[in-house]
Amino acid sequence: MRTLHRSGVCKKSNDTARLLLTTITGIVLGYFIGVTFPYVSLNKINLPSNLVKPLDVAFNYDPHSSSSRNVPENLTSGTTPLTPKMYVPINPRGAESLPSGIIVPESDLYLRRLWGEPGEDLKRKPKYLVTFTVGSNQKNHIDAAVKKFSEDFQILLFHYDGRTSEWEQFEWSRRAIHVSARKQTKWWYAKRFLLPDVVAAYDYIFIWDEDLGVEHFNADKYIQLVKKHGLEISQPGLEPNNGLTWQMTKRRGDSEVHKDTKEKPGWCSDPHLPPCAAFVEIMAPVFSRNAWRCVWHMIQNDLVHGWGLDFALRRCADPPHEKIGVVDSQWIVHQVIPSLGNQGESENGKAPWEGVRERCRNEWARFQDRLATADKAYYTQPSNS
Repeated sequence: MRTLHRSGVCKKSNDTARLLLTTITGIVLGYFIGVTFPYVSLNKINLPSNLVKPLDVAFNYDPHSSSSRNVPENLTSGTTPLTPKMYVPINPRGAESLPSGIIVPESDLYLRRLWGEPGEDLKRKPKYLVTFTVGSNQKNHIDAAVKKFSEDFQILLFHYDGRTSEWEQFEWSRRAIHVSARKQTKWWYAKRFLLPDVVAAYDYIFIWDEDLGVEHFNADKYIQLVKKHGLEISQPGLEPNNGLTWQMTKRRGDSEVHKDTKEKPGWCSDPHLPPCAAFVEIMAPVFSRNAWRCVWHMIQNDLVHGWGLDFALRRCADPPHEKIGVVDSQWIVHQVIPSLGNQGESENGKAPWEGVRERCRNEWARFQDRLATADKAYYTQPSNS
């Protein structure tokens, strides 16, 4: 009898424990389902559209979120909104179907925040753009050069060696723009990243090499002189040394600016033509906004060294012998560091720099041929003859 009594008691106790465990499990499970349910996306549940919106508001309402903004009625009515049909022929090509008031045809390189009011992003807008095509071995030269430019100048570095992180040691580098593509020239970069509509915010664009000594150069004073003398295309004078090629770019100690020179006999067919006038080198040119818009279109995609371009710059300033000149009182030194030439590759027993130089000469000849062909095609048209 005692055995049977104990058995009945145990059975009753087990049933009670099982019921209690089941109840607790149900409560816990229900709690977690209740907690997690508001986070289930109702968009994944096939509910009528007139039910989804009230539920979304009930479960996800945040008075500070963008979802609480008022939206056009036709976007929430459950019907497909009509797409406006328009054609505005004066719009930029490809944007004729847009209302003119929404089009932004030009851009800039201003660095902006990820937060706050857009109108408060910029404490100061740079007026001018300075670009250097650089390798990390010339960091000290570039550091010295950048310090010659005030906050009115936006700094843009094109890295031909891909080593951008090594520039973080300079405080100014954090405010600069860095673009990297291995073994490319400054004219390759300029054609692809300095589109006229992208740099339209800047009054002047400097497109400089990396091996320039700037001890006697002040960028703000340079801009003042360029404006004073009405130069659309210019460069600082070059201190005479081993890096001097043309008399036109040689610094004169008795003037602020010069626009012509005398060259070797037979070099100039006209005193108003290159290299005796209307001429600067491609080493350190400075372009006005309007002049750059013209020059950019003349740069060839495949002729990356830019040789021959300096003799054609006169096509982008009128009259060229007055609008192109050299600023003597703010001068630089060409240090002749063949760093980019060493980025080439040895072929047929030639040193890397030899292959680069050979291509430079070939590109010059091709550019001249293309320009002559284009001129001929223009003048053979009946309307232009």
